[in-house]
Parts: sequence; structure tokens; C-alpha cells
Amino acid sequence: MARKSSSAETARAASPRCSTTAAGRQPARSPWTVPLPFDAPGEADPYALQVAGEVLEIGAVSLGNPHAVLSVPAVDTAPVERLGPAIESHRRFPQRVNAGFMEIADRSHIRLRVYERGAGETLACGTGACAAVAVGRRRGRLDSDVRVSVRGGELRVNWGGPGERIWLTGPAEISFEGHVEV
Repeated sequence: MARKSSSAETARAASPRCSTTAAGRQPARSPWTVPLPFDAPGEADPYALQVAGEVLEIGAVSLGNPHAVLSVPAVDTAPVERLGPAIESHRRFPQRVNAGFMEIADRSHIRLRVYERGAGETLACGTGACAAVAVGRRRGRLDSDVRVSVRGGELRVNWGGPGERIWLTGPAEISFEGHVEV
């Protein structure tokens, strides 16, 4: 289903709003319900995206922030530095997008690298982990409980499927402390 916006159509895509259990929050509401700012004629999976002279197949997911997820044979050799910026600023994503590169090791384990919009490649991305699992689950390639290996460590994502909340669990660490006077 697509909704018309003033400049382009907005595809309704996955929207697993993801919360960390380490932070003590409630799990996110059900996926597949929030419009994604993405120029598409309607909902599809995968979407074809012309990037850097090649056609990529992506899953498009919104978690309050947009994600484009593509499957790769190996994250270690994925062209994150070349394709990440091109996907992030692709004209079909008017608000830019986070680009996830997902390697499926088996039904309960993926490896992931994420090129975040405005920041570049990061060591970990909780919403990116949720997005990758949502795309993999939608395609029938992942189980409901998935270990996600990112360069910064390990995360767990649990999602029963459409109509269910999505859970993200992982370590929480203090990276710095400080005070700000306003």
C-alpha cells in the first residue's frame, strides 16, 4: 500500500521500532506500520535500487529512522565504503537513509555492518540490527531469535513477526561523562 505525499509517493514498509531491554524500556510496537520516506510506487520486497552503476536489491524499513538493508555474501568484504554513501544519499530517500550490509550465517545468526546517515560506518547500530532481522524474517530466512554480530560486539534481536513487538538486547556501557551548563 502506498500513500501519496506532496513530492513523491511514500512506501509503507517495515517499521519495527526497537528498544533495548538493557535500558529498561518497553519493547517496540509492531513492525510494518509506519510510512517510510522512500520514493516507490508501493510496497515491495525487495526494492530495486540503481546505485553506483549497478542494481541492488534492498529491503526498506523504518524504525523511526529509515534503513535500507542489503544481503551480502560476507560483511568483511562488503563494499560499505563505496556503496554506503551512495545508498545514504540516493535520490529515492529524500531524508537520506542508513545502509545495512547483512550476511546471514545461519537462521539464528547474522553479521552486520551499518553506514549511518550523517555519521558513516559505525561499530554498532541497534535500529540497524532490528531492521536487518525484520528484513530477513520477512523473507523467511531468519528465526525469531537472532544473534547479530557487529564490529562493536554482539546484540540479540527477537521478533515473532507481524503484529508482534520487536526486542533488542545488548550491553550498555558508559563511554564518557560530563556536565553542560546552559
